[in-house]
Amino acid sequence: MPPYIFRLPDVGEGVAEAEIVAWHVAPGQLLEEDQKLVDVMTDKATVEMTSPVAGRITALHGEIGQMLAVGAPLVEVERDADGAPPAKAPPPPVQQAAPPRAASPAAPAFTTRPIGEAPLAAPATRRRAYDLGIPLQFVSGTGPAGRITPQDLNDYIERGAAGPEVTAGAAPRTGVSEQKITGLRRKIAEKMQESKRRIPHFSYIEEFDLTALEALRKELNNSRLAEQPKLSLLPFLMRAVVKLVPKFPRVNARFDDEANILRVHDGIHIGIATQTPGGLMVPVIRHAETLDLWDCARELTRVTEAARNGSAKREELSGSTITLTSLGAIGGIAATPVINHPEVAIIGPNKLAERPAVVNGQIVIRTMMNVSSSFDHRIIDGYDAARFIQELKRLIECPALLFVSQNV
Repeated sequence: MPPYIFRLPDVGEGVAEAEIVAWHVAPGQLLEEDQKLVDVMTDKATVEMTSPVAGRITALHGEIGQMLAVGAPLVEVERDADGAPPAKAPPPPVQQAAPPRAASPAAPAFTTRPIGEAPLAAPATRRRAYDLGIPLQFVSGTGPAGRITPQDLNDYIERGAAGPEVTAGAAPRTGVSEQKITGLRRKIAEKMQESKRRIPHFSYIEEFDLTALEALRKELNNSRLAEQPKLSLLPFLMRAVVKLVPKFPRVNARFDDEANILRVHDGIHIGIATQTPGGLMVPVIRHAETLDLWDCARELTRVTEAARNGSAKREELSGSTITLTSLGAIGGIAATPVINHPEVAIIGPNKLAERPAVVNGQIVIRTMMNVSSSFDHRIIDGYDAARFIQELKRLIECPALLFVSQNV
């Protein structure tokens, strides 16, 4: 019977193509129904494809990093006439033990590879060669496909082929590894390039005194109920943004610069820049104006964990109207955050630390933090950006204002 051809399905509304990010099968492999075939990515969502049939794989279409249109062939599967999978192939013959290695020649032996051809070696072998300052380009490999084994590296050193005296960190390191940018990392690169190319950024940095807020945060965490999440700084910043948006509506907007239309949103959908194993993602907390402090913390934990473990839904990774990005846990005095296009504003708290400050003419120790921000200068003037951050500073430095019902 003719082979079954598994084609790239429509994985989302309006999606015309997807990128191959991982293959889980290989040609010649027996395939079971519902077995994982391939992972593809659209926008920032990775979708796992499984096989609807059983059989033997005869062909794969597309390499990792390649974009395929919806409907394009992905996998060809051979099935018996009755629809059953072909019989399993006999196991390969047992390989005989390799003969003993010949003694190393007395004279140094060198090898070279064509320019651009990377030598094959395990990570541990690469690391040892790196520490010894040995370019693997000149080490001959006796492993499969010319792979350099640990013994090959030992032989190279024993033959004196390392050239000058080999000491850790002393020899020049000339190796260059090429890495194809695919999947989420490619999406991040495209997004950042688009943001910096299309948006004239204006950055503004101010110093905040968090002494009172930190005391409140610690007290709330110490007295919270078992079902209440632990509070970080971000829920307080979210509540402050919610209170300020009615006064500064244009910070909560998305700018379509092709149609020349600014869409100012009533609902506040806060993007949270989140580091994941695959790279930067921005899950979204929707309608933050409806959430109290504990709800903000709960949603913050939920969406960031979903982004990190890959369970975030497509709608949870798009549609933000303003973004918070925080590197404060790592440190850093200030930053110039990149706006999450097509938004017009991003806010980034930095390192929180105790340092001396002047209060009422006295030098005292206060808990201080710089807050970085960037704005789309086509939409928000510098004066208005500064006013917004100064109002944010007032709310954060006097956190009781966050819980007053009327606008302040």
